[in-house]
Amino acid sequence: MPKITILSALLLSAMPGLALAGGAARPGGDAPSADRLPVLLVADEVTSWEVGALTILGAYSRATLPNAPVGGGFLTVENGGETDDVLIAASSPTAGSVELHEMQMDGDVMRMRELEDGLPIPAGETVVLEPGGYHLMLRELEGPLVEGTEVPVTLTFAEAGAVEIVLSVGAINASGATGQGMDHGSMGHGDDEDMDTDMDMDMEASE
Repeated sequence: MPKITILSALLLSAMPGLALAGGAARPGGDAPSADRLPVLLVADEVTSWEVGALTILGAYSRATLPNAPVGGGFLTVENGGETDDVLIAASSPTAGSVELHEMQMDGDVMRMRELEDGLPIPAGETVVLEPGGYHLMLRELEGPLVEGTEVPVTLTFAEAGAVEIVLSVGAINASGATGQGMDHGSMGHGDDEDMDTDMDMDMEASE
């Protein structure tokens, strides 16, 4: 499925006789002086993928320590259609398996569980996979996830089908996709501890 790069641009001012390509002026208007030229701001690029009515964007992972057996995957899924969908599976050549997990508070205890029936993506809604919540768990890593590299992942949805994406590997405490203008918000140490707890619980489950 297509990989889309969205380049957002904002024209801050407009005026009669706006300069056209090559410096020509619109008919009936004077060529603007240099100090009256409109200012064009270009935002960061946001890499996204489309499959069916779904758009996946902001995909990233966090660098792992050497010999770490697991890593996390985070992203946002937008369902622009009128039909509910479900993220039912994921895989990656860099991991022995990829599971869908959820972390949530149970009283005063943070608990992790595998979403064996998949992750629902309701029609017209956006679902975020982020540290401390829904996420992909990459198990049995072939090697450490290194900052600045990319991890290929295939996501499979019940209705839309499969789509290949890449996770941009950021710092060990990254909160968004590096270089994509994405950030799910400032994260404190508690979020890092949530992910560490997830890793520990995942290790115990595999024993």
